[in-house]
Amino acid sequence: MRRYELTVIFPMEEDQHKAGRDLVLSDLKSNGVEVERTDEIGERDLAYEIKKRKRGRYVLLVIKSDPAKIANLDRIFKLNANLLKFLFVRIEE
Repeated sequence: MRRYELTVIFPMEEDQHKAGRDLVLSDLKSNGVEVERTDEIGERDLAYEIKKRKRGRYVLLVIKSDPAKIANLDRIFKLNANLLKFLFVRIEE
């Protein structure tokens, strides 16, 4: 299993942030991904508008998973309306 950093940007609205975060965590667990750490980075200005929004809430997760599961999660997260953006980055050991 490889380690990845998952950075997710949620909308500023509290209900969308909580719903999106819960959905991301449940998707990770249902796909057998181990969440090592979750850091709430906080609210930040976006470099450019995403879905007509200029600010977002950033969350950083460190996870362990197989590469095939990451590809599946990428597809699932693209369909999630509560996410503005997300990025998987592999951590070199």
